[in-house]
Amino acid sequence: QVQLVESGGGLVQPGGSLTLSCAASGSIFRINAMGWYRQAPGKQRELVATITSSGSTNYAASVKGRFTISRDNAKNTVYLQMNSLKPEDTAVYYCNARIRRYSWSIAKDYWGQGTQVTVSS
Repeated sequence: QVQLVESGGGLVQPGGSLTLSCAASGSIFRINAMGWYRQAPGKQRELVATITSSGSTNYAASVKGRFTISRDNAKNTVYLQMNSLKPEDTAVYYCNARIRRYSWSIAKDYWGQGTQVTVSS
């Protein structure tokens, strides 16, 4: 069994900051890419940022320069530092990880339960 547990969401004023965390636990051999996605009401889920096991990052154009993704491989944890938040950043944020559970198995995508981020005055 593998679990991704997110934390750090909440209500913040425009221009404010939040940091999301996502810890993977369970039977894990190796974690490849990790990332954050978000889904606003009435919209499709979209990529926010991803990071490979070696630290290469990729960002959506809408968050580049404001958000920073990082990971602690020893803790199987990925972070999303969000600065200069805007009302349009309001969404449920989901953690994703591509995990190999055993040395002989292929990597599979796992998702967290989601955490609400609301940017409003």
